[in-house]
Amino acid sequence: MAQNKNALIRYKTIDKCLQNSYRTWTLEDLMNACSDALYEYEGKENPVSKRTVQLDIQMMRSEKLGYNAPIVVYEKKFYKYEDDEFSITDIPLTETDINVLTETVSMLKQFKDFSLFSDVSDILQRLEDKIYAEKSNTKPVIYLDKNEGLKGLHYLDEVYQAIIKKMVLIITYKSFKSREETKFHFHPFILKEFNNRWFLIGKQKSGAAITNLALDRIVAIDYDFNLPYIEEDFDADLFYKNVIGVTVNTGLQPRKIALWIDAVNAPYVITKPLHHTQRVIKENEDKSIIVHLFLSPNYEMERILLGFGDGIEVIQPEYLRNRMKKILQKALDKYEV
Repeated sequence: MAQNKNALIRYKTIDKCLQNSYRTWTLEDLMNACSDALYEYEGKENPVSKRTVQLDIQMMRSEKLGYNAPIVVYEKKFYKYEDDEFSITDIPLTETDINVLTETVSMLKQFKDFSLFSDVSDILQRLEDKIYAEKSNTKPVIYLDKNEGLKGLHYLDEVYQAIIKKMVLIITYKSFKSREETKFHFHPFILKEFNNRWFLIGKQKSGAAITNLALDRIVAIDYDFNLPYIEEDFDADLFYKNVIGVTVNTGLQPRKIALWIDAVNAPYVITKPLHHTQRVIKENEDKSIIVHLFLSPNYEMERILLGFGDGIEVIQPEYLRNRMKKILQKALDKYEV
């Protein structure tokens, strides 16, 4: 058991003892009570020394843990709370506590329809009541980028349950490129969020490639309880190691990509790397930079690079440079009309 947990058990035990004003408490009594409490938690003897209890009392009296416990000694050997109603478990929230709890509750509530967080709904309600009682009209200052109008979000909990229960799905799907809906079996492995969109990652059948399905393109979901679920040790960190986003071109090996970033965008790219493999290779006199990435180009990467407009230039590989040039030229042609 970690030492900090031992300390919390001792604090709680000392607090419980001192709340009992119907008997007297010597230092030895508190030592024995703490030893018994630790034995109950650990199942083994763990004698608490006199020095440890003295330091615990000193810590409880201090402001370090926010207790400020009014522990006094009378008749030179007995310990008690000067305030009979005091307890370290009933300490008023500070303004900082309230602010932190307010933001935490606000963020968690944005996932109120996700069963992953259903177990904390009662806790959130109690926290809200406590915060309101302590400080009314507290407004959150942290907001997550969550698109309430995004289609497919109502499937989020359903596919989450299918993953943890290892259920085979029958999905009716219509991609952006397809005119007609298609129906197929799908073995879900994980859910992945990218750029405020949710994707279901898995396989259609054993031996097939791992694919992703956008939740906003799912038309309907059913279940096949007779088809065995594919048991596969899918390592998401390894699978997405060399890509940005969710599209993995399995036949394309990761390679070095060199980019020139202008002075305006350089600080942004340095403080928020495009990918974890990003390395700044050169800082130019005009404050522009050269960075190298090691990844497999995909649709999501192209969208990000194009989003920089003229603030970025692909130096290599040549095929990616030519592709970016072609896309930008077609865009420019539209403005020439």
